[in-house]
Amino acid sequence: MDTTYTPEFMSLNPTTGLWPASKFGEDVIIGVIDTGIWPESPSFSDHGMMYTSKLPSKWKGTCQEGQDFNSSLCNSKLIGARYFDKGVKAANPNVTLTMNSARDTQGHGTHTSSTAAGNYVEGASYFGYANGVARGMAPRARVAMYKVIWDEGRYASDVLAGMDQAVADGVDIISISMGFDEVPLYEDPVAIASFGAMEKGILVSSSAGNVGLRGGPLHNGIPWVLTVAAGNFDRTYAASLTLGDNKEKEQHVIVGRSMFPLNAWVKDETLIYNKTLSKCDSLKLLSEAPPRGIIVCDDTGFLDDQMDVIDSVTNLAGAIFASTDPSRFDLESMSCPGVLISTTELDTVIDYIKSSDNPTATIKFQQTVTGKEVASSVADYTSRGPSPNCPAVLKPDVMAPGSLVLASWIPNGYTATVGTNTLLSSEGFHLISGTSMACPHASGVAALLRGAHREWSHAAIRSAMMTTANELDSSMMAIKDVGRNFTAASPLAMGAGHVVPNKAMDPGLVYDAAPQDYVSLLCSMNFTRNQIMTITRSNGYDCSESSSLDLNYPSFVAFYDKNVTTGVMLTHRFRRVVTNVGGAGARYEVKVVAPEGVKVTVWPKSLAFEKKNEQRDYNVEIVYPSDGKGRVLYGSIVWVEESGKHAVRSPIVVAPTSAGK
Repeated sequence: MDTTYTPEFMSLNPTTGLWPASKFGEDVIIGVIDTGIWPESPSFSDHGMMYTSKLPSKWKGTCQEGQDFNSSLCNSKLIGARYFDKGVKAANPNVTLTMNSARDTQGHGTHTSSTAAGNYVEGASYFGYANGVARGMAPRARVAMYKVIWDEGRYASDVLAGMDQAVADGVDIISISMGFDEVPLYEDPVAIASFGAMEKGILVSSSAGNVGLRGGPLHNGIPWVLTVAAGNFDRTYAASLTLGDNKEKEQHVIVGRSMFPLNAWVKDETLIYNKTLSKCDSLKLLSEAPPRGIIVCDDTGFLDDQMDVIDSVTNLAGAIFASTDPSRFDLESMSCPGVLISTTELDTVIDYIKSSDNPTATIKFQQTVTGKEVASSVADYTSRGPSPNCPAVLKPDVMAPGSLVLASWIPNGYTATVGTNTLLSSEGFHLISGTSMACPHASGVAALLRGAHREWSHAAIRSAMMTTANELDSSMMAIKDVGRNFTAASPLAMGAGHVVPNKAMDPGLVYDAAPQDYVSLLCSMNFTRNQIMTITRSNGYDCSESSSLDLNYPSFVAFYDKNVTTGVMLTHRFRRVVTNVGGAGARYEVKVVAPEGVKVTVWPKSLAFEKKNEQRDYNVEIVYPSDGKGRVLYGSIVWVEESGKHAVRSPIVVAPTSAGK
């Protein structure tokens, strides 16, 4: 079993598809903007690399020396490391930085860079969970780290400087798992720096943020970057609960969720259940309970509070927790020897206790289960669209695995607790969740696509990932949104859907865009000339060419004011240009899945291409009502090749102007 598992989950295969086509990302350079890196991690060893000495000729970077970091720590995998501290020092003139070098003190940058492009590491695990061989999405790509986040803070000037340097050094892809909330494009260092990267053909892959449905909008809703949402996948971390001892004729085994970090068994312990104690909300009562045993906790709806109480009880052998839907909980830790089961399974446990004179159970930890649950689903914590600083472009773009991802970690960082004791990473790996983890998955896929298609633009790579993304889960049903009680997810949560790397290698058609296209978009946003020049940092663009909010993008979004009288019909028109990157003599027919109550007209209804790289344009008209309920409606436009080889899908969203707020 592969510990990171997500490459397998995303159908990457060492013998066919995007991995071998891209030579596993060989000689593609991923610049990571983050908290630094732990260079001694085996994920950044150049062992087994086909190129052990010669670096790409375009590479102009360096391995900057600093505190506890010398240039010999770089190699053919980690080819560059720099740090940017002028901002943090200017803001704090008397500061003494805890680690004034590219070395990571937080773990975040080590985790993201190894997820994107870590080398193969055998025997990786998180305290026995997810044991196996770790590797990044582009395991033969090069890594360059640009440290811009410090224990003492993060400052826009450092982020801008780090990204600009990555561009100057010659990276192919920039991966940035952070963002600046609710700032206009002309004040956002990520937007400003990524515009310069885009001009050089560099794709910037960014995280959408982790505020979920709590009210804040996503960040990095920037038209010229790839914005990545986070999804759950079908790997869970488990413990087996066996009812009865080995003397009984029949033993019932329940597999529940757990992240208890010790290689231990709770063996043949008495099960404790009564209505008073099993609320698991009273430290005093539980401390006075029988001296040993496994407490069985009722589902009170306050799982976190119950766990906190159990953590403080010293006379219990273990605990059983319950929830109507355990899959809602991505347990990132469990400091007591406990297991989470469903309420249906809890009923089985209680029935056993009532029917037995001596009810006992055994709990075995450190188990990993894959392929048993429907996947993917939208993680509840992922930030939602639309983009607050450019709502005319639908964001996020795609979804990638983000929940409980295993990747490298700093060895001196605490990663688990047992009771009140904290534990260091036993194997140098950690399981954590966030769009920060989803972003480097997409960055790695983008690096693979760059390796397979050196001629593609940044927009072509993004388009390929979007139009081939999957909106269905493993049961062939619509992807569900955990944050919305497992209802069907809208593109405001998952973008075009979950990334499918092998399909993205051969998308058929792509939606391309050049720097002037983005400037025309900016010109239509009522920005001043100075504000636009702050973003472009150039006098070479102006607004004399036609300005339009209608960017040539692989998605469509139309807004309405829910306070306008219900039933008022609105019209929004779009024009798109597609480029044939498939074979010659291709012909496509349009298939429209219109949102409920919305009329979508596309013309022409067919597109014919005589040769590769030929372009064709089409028009879309969306006629839709102002919905007083403020509903988000969605559908799609799919261009289907007559041969059936390609299906180029773009999501449609009709939403109130208040969506995402």
